[in-house]
Amino acid sequence: MDPTIQAAVAALIGVVVGAVGVLTWHMSDQIQRRESELEAPVVPAGVATVLSTLRSSGVVVDEHDVVLKASAPAYKLGLVREDQLVSEELAEMVRQVRRDGQILEREMTIERPLAAPLTVNARVAPLSSRLVLALLEDRTRERRVEAVRRDFVANVSHELKTPVGAIKILAEAVEDAADDPEAVRRFASRMRVESDRLVDLVHQVIELSRLQDTDPVEIQHVVPLDPVVAEAVDTSALDAQERGINVIVRGESGVSVRGDRKLVSAAVSNLVANAVAYSSDNTSVVLDVTCDEACVEISVIDQGIGISATEIDRIFERFYRVDPARHRSTGGNGLGLSIVKHVAATHGGDVRVWSVEGQGSTFTLILPRITEQEGTNQ
Repeated sequence: MDPTIQAAVAALIGVVVGAVGVLTWHMSDQIQRRESELEAPVVPAGVATVLSTLRSSGVVVDEHDVVLKASAPAYKLGLVREDQLVSEELAEMVRQVRRDGQILEREMTIERPLAAPLTVNARVAPLSSRLVLALLEDRTRERRVEAVRRDFVANVSHELKTPVGAIKILAEAVEDAADDPEAVRRFASRMRVESDRLVDLVHQVIELSRLQDTDPVEIQHVVPLDPVVAEAVDTSALDAQERGINVIVRGESGVSVRGDRKLVSAAVSNLVANAVAYSSDNTSVVLDVTCDEACVEISVIDQGIGISATEIDRIFERFYRVDPARHRSTGGNGLGLSIVKHVAATHGGDVRVWSVEGQGSTFTLILPRITEQEGTNQ
């Protein structure tokens, strides 16, 4: 073959091989890009920005149910663990939206490891063929408040039925015994007891409602504790005397706290009344006041029936009684400790309880102390 032709053929082959190489490189690069896109879908910049500033919980999930992006509240509430959704129900909702392309919205309860369940309103929408956005609003507190309100109304209705029904029956008995003065006096005495119980219940319901509406800013007053303690002891003096219970006051005097005089008095009086009501006859109830620079502890110690370990976490619930069978004799309506708890919370304090069943209980109300200098400046 002519050398010139041979060189031309070799050059042509080289060009073809080069072209094929370049084409192959471009095809390989496109395939790699597509594979890369399939492996790691990108969250749109606008969505990522919104999620970074969102106060509610937002989560972006890919087609493998991997969380690509989540707002801070989603992690804080425990809705996302590592790169997975905690709730299988929510994950299934995400898969359904990805499959159908339709927006879904529902309320659900999410169980979390080592945490209380969450009630959330979940709205899930497709972002693309592969990405799904889930927005979750925490409704736990709202649902808890609704449940408490329902229970409160039901409990009040139930508690009112007892004294109102008793008064009605006793009134009928008085009518039937009109010719028997002794029976009339006996029935009238019982009516007075039931009416006192009714008045006490209404008063404590009003007190509890007022507590829940109280603004902590409005209760920054100087409250001397000595008259509060004296009033609490005097309120229960008659009941204590009838049962031979000795109420002893000890500890520091001349101490003041920061708060509302009526509310603090109601809390201390409820603690003393409870201690007397649930103590055995001929025992002692001790009211002890101790303090440091920051706070005052008002402890009420009794030698009563005590509280079992299974019930101690529930005693501050409205209308809850440790011994429901005894409430007729003690006159309790289950609101006293709830009021104490609300007073402590409203005043920026706390309430603690120690109890052994069959030995007695110690309730300690902790309130912020106010010094003499602070009291003088106010």
